[in-house]
Amino acid sequence: MRVFTIIMNYSQTQMRYLCSEHPTKRFMMLKVKIDTKEIFHVICIEEKELTANMAEILEDIIAKKQLEAEKSLVIDLNEVQSIAPEVMQTILKLHESTYANRKSIVLCHLQPGVRQELDAAGLSDSLNITPTASEAWDIVQMEEIERELDMDI
Repeated sequence: MRVFTIIMNYSQTQMRYLCSEHPTKRFMMLKVKIDTKEIFHVICIEEKELTANMAEILEDIIAKKQLEAEKSLVIDLNEVQSIAPEVMQTILKLHESTYANRKSIVLCHLQPGVRQELDAAGLSDSLNITPTASEAWDIVQMEEIERELDMDI
C-alpha cells in the first residue's frame, strides 16, 4: 500500500489529508486537522464515519506525528457519528502504546452514537474520555506533572 500526504497550513493549524491507495485502485482518505501544542498533539477527525479502512490511516497519521515529536495525544471526535470496531481496536492499541511510552492519550467530544459503540465494545472504562477538549488538555497536563514527580499513573 502506498501512502501519501497533502499538507496545507492555515495559521497555527495544519490540515492534513492522508490518502492511501486501495487494492481496487480507489483511494481512501481521512480528513483531519492537527494542532501541535507544547506537550501534546490535538488530532481533530473531520469525518462523520470512521470505517474499518480508516483504522490503518489513523494509525499511520499518529505514527508520523510521533516520529516528528513524541508527545501526548488528544483525539477530538466531535464530527464522528459512528466508528467501526477496527478503529476502536486501533484506538485501544494506540492507548496502550502511548502509555507504554510514558505519554497520554485522551478522546474528547464523543457523540452519543460513538459513546454507545465504545460502551458496547467494553472500551469506555479502558480509555480516557472527556466531554470537552479543555478537560482533555487538563488530563494530559496533570498526567505529565505526575510523570515529572515520578508518580505511577
